[in-house]
Amino acid sequence: MNKVAKKEASEVKASVRLYYEISDGKVKLKNKKCPRCGSVMAHHLKPVERWACGKCGYTEFVSSGKK
Repeated sequence: MNKVAKKEASEVKASVRLYYEISDGKVKLKNKKCPRCGSVMAHHLKPVERWACGKCGYTEFVSSGKK
């Protein structure tokens, strides 16, 4: 590997740590799964907090409880 390739490889962060957590020797998914298609859903905060599936388009809005 040349110096440029080594530098690029060291700057890349493992995105697996963003989606899974390990506790007590078990791996757990941090995000929700879509009830319609089973894919991992994305959590969006703006403009309205919601969980959205990019595969089938299913969306759950999070109620803030404020009026």
